[in-house]
Amino acid sequence: MDSNLKGHASMFGANAMWGLMSPVSKLIMSSGAVAPIVMTDLRVGGAMILFWIASFFQKPEHVNHKDLVSLFFASLFAIVFNQGCFIFGVSLTSPDDASIITTSMPLWAMVLAAYILKEPITGKKVLGIACGAGGALLLILGSRSESGGSGAASTAIWGDLLVLLAQFCYAFYIVYYKDFVNRYSLITIMKWLFTYSFICILPFSSSSLLATRWESLSASMIGGLAFIIIGATFVSYMLIVVGQKHLRPTVAGMYNYIQPLVACIVAVSLGMDKFNLVKVIAVLLIFGGVYLVTISRSRKEMEHYEAEKKSGKQ
Repeated sequence: MDSNLKGHASMFGANAMWGLMSPVSKLIMSSGAVAPIVMTDLRVGGAMILFWIASFFQKPEHVNHKDLVSLFFASLFAIVFNQGCFIFGVSLTSPDDASIITTSMPLWAMVLAAYILKEPITGKKVLGIACGAGGALLLILGSRSESGGSGAASTAIWGDLLVLLAQFCYAFYIVYYKDFVNRYSLITIMKWLFTYSFICILPFSSSSLLATRWESLSASMIGGLAFIIIGATFVSYMLIVVGQKHLRPTVAGMYNYIQPLVACIVAVSLGMDKFNLVKVIAVLLIFGGVYLVTISRSRKEMEHYEAEKKSGKQ
């Protein structure tokens, strides 16, 4: 398979599963059986165990001490700060506002890629991100108006800022650690990321874990948790590394807009929502935005173009 196609398929698959995770996790947590912090602990701890098991079936890789330190900081941005800020942010603000703020992630990725990787900010990138954000907002606001909305009274500025910080942390991870993920196999990278994350999260969640009434979980809840741990965490994070290796950060970030699209498809499939012209326009805007960012010139392409222009003048 072409490397670019592999990257696009991986990012689509990961974000599609994350989009599906939203209604599944909401269904489980709304019952009160599992607290948000426990859900995070189960995701991180479960994925950690699965990655360690998977590592026994591949050739052992030695990770030097310097890279172990880098992996620790990568785990903070990719998982601990990202998920921690998001969970606490959503608890302070409304889910609708949190969904709207998550559309800022590709914008953060573009700005950080320009600053850290010296990737050019082109007209196509800006237009593509604007189209994708517009499509995502149409889906979110459309669902919000049909459900009656949650009202401004439930919104807290600190919650909004924490959700915004979560998007910044994830964007920083996919930009700053883009080249680092090529040093080791994805199993080795994820094994250490989730191990460090679990160690960081456990002190804050241990009391909630012990207080959870596991016997109250129904078979459907256990099935939902299995999907969240195996599909939306273990498999998804592997796919993210594949996408990170093959795509520019701005292109990879654009797939964030797939999440509200999948959530919308699930809602329509379950009869909780209706597919209308607004949603058709939203879908076209999202995929059109991804296409525009994908065909925009990278730094290497811009340098090659400028070199050709100079050689043509001589």
